[in-house]
Amino acid sequence: MNQTSNPAALDKLKLRIQALRAKTIANGCTEDEALSAAAKVAELLDRHDLSLSDVELRASLCERRVYETYRKKRIPLDDCIGAIAHFCDCRVWREKDAGGENIYVFFGLGADVEVAHYLAELIDGAVRAELGRFKTSVDYSRFRHQQRHLANASFALGMVASIADRLVAIKAGRDQVNEGTGRGLVVLKTSVVDAEFDKLALNLRNQRSGGRMVSMTAYEAGGAAGASLAINPGLGGSRSGTTPKGN
Repeated sequence: MNQTSNPAALDKLKLRIQALRAKTIANGCTEDEALSAAAKVAELLDRHDLSLSDVELRASLCERRVYETYRKKRIPLDDCIGAIAHFCDCRVWREKDAGGENIYVFFGLGADVEVAHYLAELIDGAVRAELGRFKTSVDYSRFRHQQRHLANASFALGMVASIADRLVAIKAGRDQVNEGTGRGLVVLKTSVVDAEFDKLALNLRNQRSGGRMVSMTAYEAGGAAGASLAINPGLGGSRSGTTPKGN
């Protein structure tokens, strides 16, 4: 069975994502460049959705896409993964793989889970790179050795919280643009995904995170790093007005 009623369009989108994925931090580009690529892929996703008819959307099948953390403990992305899923109109949950490592499972329409995986990859890489820069800063050098683990965690938490807030705000803007077409695209996609998700009959638990000790200096530095990243996706949105990054 086809994963969507328009497999050619989905294949084209996946090829574009693969091309954009080549522009990753690991290959030498900056976080701004990587997240500008994310902005572009979100625009492609909106165009893909609008190219489908209501009948095609209702006939689309959902799929899973796994993001591997290669870690047994929490990683900073935990505090942003829900915003990524929301941004891409899909569901997400965390599981353990056979080796006991955490994985995130995105569930939704084929194009949406592909973009969600891509965004998770970009944001995870950006946080790690910015944390590396923070560790070379004057502010970081002021922390005593025994305080640096807390500083690292606080910086990463501040950064992903900032990015999550921006993704939620950007999603609201994208939804407003798409709803302006008069199709109720967001509601339709949500109903399709919810119906398929219910069929999985998963027994998922909401985990309540306890209070955390945070270094406000490091947290605010992370928030500033997250706010400086260029994420400006949306239909017809300009990607030229990105905020330059400081040293």
